[in-house]
Amino acid sequence: MFAQKLINGSSMQKSLPLLHPLRNFSLWSMKKDPDLEAALSRNRRWIVNNQIKNMILRCPGQAASVKYLQKRFRTLDLQGKAVNWLKKYPCCFDVYLQNDEYYCRLTKRMLSLVEEEESVKDMQEPFYVERLAKLLMMSTNQRINVVKLNELRRNLGFPDDYIIRILPRYPDMFRLVNHTGRKSSMEIELLSWNPDFAVSAVETSALERGCSPCFSCSLPSSWVQSWERFHEFNAIPYVSPYDRARGLVEGAKETEKRTVGLVHELLSLTLWKKMSIVKLGHFKKEFSLPDKLNVLLLKHPGIFYVSNKYQIYTVLLKDAYNGSELKEMDPLVVVKGKFGELMQEGLHEYNQRHYLMNLEKQKKNGFVAARSGKKKDRSTESSEQDRDKVSGLFNPEERKRFYKVLFDDAGP
Repeated sequence: MFAQKLINGSSMQKSLPLLHPLRNFSLWSMKKDPDLEAALSRNRRWIVNNQIKNMILRCPGQAASVKYLQKRFRTLDLQGKAVNWLKKYPCCFDVYLQNDEYYCRLTKRMLSLVEEEESVKDMQEPFYVERLAKLLMMSTNQRINVVKLNELRRNLGFPDDYIIRILPRYPDMFRLVNHTGRKSSMEIELLSWNPDFAVSAVETSALERGCSPCFSCSLPSSWVQSWERFHEFNAIPYVSPYDRARGLVEGAKETEKRTVGLVHELLSLTLWKKMSIVKLGHFKKEFSLPDKLNVLLLKHPGIFYVSNKYQIYTVLLKDAYNGSELKEMDPLVVVKGKFGELMQEGLHEYNQRHYLMNLEKQKKNGFVAARSGKKKDRSTESSEQDRDKVSGLFNPEERKRFYKVLFDDAGP
């Protein structure tokens, strides 16, 4: 039946308009960017360990049983044994046995970074106020649901207690409202408009360069048609996301321009200039985002980069990155970068230890073949050299094996 309908000319013509959008905007068909994919990979490891860190800090005595962490592993999208994951980061987590049960606490170096992070958060309070005000100023009625905003608090760098830390100190700017009495209906409302905050990242960049506000584009020179579409889009006058959307018609180019500018500004307010597509979609009502947000993002590959790494659709702001590194780092990102360096140090130590263990196992099992001639006479010497080179870079095959060990949660 289906094949006969396809053969029929009139049926085929009726189907084309429905298939055309899918052909042009197939779901998440953006070409991969190795640098930005690497940035997402690096952030992913940090995000998981940061969540584990927060779980441990909330436990009595700041020590969590591994059994408890194992139960929470699913919420972190992790599989395998929690103890194996924790042991991969010995500089961050201290796993110990007590009363026949494994526990985990943060190392002294990790606790030192926690103190530094809290100090930075205290100094960053004025920036939290500005970010919160900007979000409310861009919303349609200057109010945002607290439950929804909590989903973005870490993307924005807000401390977990931002409501009781910020709102009481700025009663002239913010207030909590709840018209239904339900906890899920609680909202933060903006009380005063600050014109100094109503300047987008695009407008700030234009002022610095002494030109009219416009988007920058990051595309290969060979993408001729994409460049033409971008220049055509960029020629439309820039509409600030802080301007009211009154008078803009749905589907009009000016409306699309404002929506792209709004998403650009939202991403620019985050620490890593990126956000989950799902979380961004939760604010369709507050920011008047289109139903087919994925189509909008894919139409502008020079401005946004969409990735499905770890099966989580994420959009990054391309002009915020130079390769895989952020062009400008928030002080909180710098501290979290130190956390990442500590992770890598522990990971390197873990790899060294398991490399030597596997080398010894191979020798005991007779897998290391004896060398003939002069190489055989120098086997002992080369064996010692192999040990000395453990701390250096490994050959490609060896590196593949190490990373297989790293991400194999079945354990050694």
